[in-house]
Amino acid sequence: MTDTKHSIRPYNPDDIEPVILVWQRSNALAHAFLTPEFVTEVHQAMRDIYLPNAETYVLEKDGTVVGFIALLGNEIGGLFLEPSLIGQGYGRTLVDYAFALKGPLKVEVFRDNHVGRPFYERYGFEFVEDELHEASGHISRKMAMPGA
Repeated sequence: MTDTKHSIRPYNPDDIEPVILVWQRSNALAHAFLTPEFVTEVHQAMRDIYLPNAETYVLEKDGTVVGFIALLGNEIGGLFLEPSLIGQGYGRTLVDYAFALKGPLKVEVFRDNHVGRPFYERYGFEFVEDELHEASGHISRKMAMPGA
């Protein structure tokens, strides 16, 4: 990571719009294979279900929300970064933060996600199983850190 002016803090309801913007930009890159209809459903669920019910931490860089990680127990429910920051160590920083809080983590990521899946593999998450994600019609890959 090249900067030192970043911080991670708990999500608060005032973060909803910047978090949704990060999700929209990152989702478009990582999940281009998803239908617009499914993305619209998830967008609404982010506001109504996912963010209110997850333990979420935001990454700020120079005072601006540029990423977040949402946790459900020791499972990563979502990890999204501004696309321009992908590959600079911020994703690892968020996962390291979550690991420090929760211990070994689990995650489900679309098999066709050519951004997220390789990231988790490089981090050391191991394949558990593939299953059909019925709502999207795509294969979801369950992965876990050793010991999770």
